[in-house]
Order: sequence, then structure tokens, then C-alpha cells
Amino acid sequence: MKFDWHRDPINRATKVDETYKNTQNVRRFLTSECGEMFKFDRSFMAWIKSGVPNNMGEVADEWIRLRKVSVET
Repeated sequence: MKFDWHRDPINRATKVDETYKNTQNVRRFLTSECGEMFKFDRSFMAWIKSGVPNNMGEVADEWIRLRKVSVET
């Protein structure tokens, strides 16, 4: 059964596959994982769709890592 990115519950183990969509449901999950400062940008959205991340936990961890790197530089 195809994952519904609009309605299905998302957790850190949710697989990122070719059906991935940047939805409000995804935004809610990432805000809960990354904090209220979370926001999408084009390069981050492209990275998600690139096939690199296997699950939503990796997506959240990468956003946090990128934020930390940008704050340190």
C-alpha cells in the first residue's frame, strides 16, 4: 500500500521513497523533531528527493546538522 504523505502518521522510521512529498504533515513532523525554526528551502527539498536519506529520522538529523554548521560558520 502506498504511503499517504498527507495523512499517514510519520515517525523517524518512515521510509523516504519515490512517492515522497513536502506536505503539511511532513512539516509538522520535522517541526516536532527540529524545533520551531524548521523551514524548507529548495536545496534541502532537493536533497530529500535525491534518494540519499532512507528515512525521516535521517532527514531530521540532516536539517539539524546543516543548521549547526551554518551557525558555526
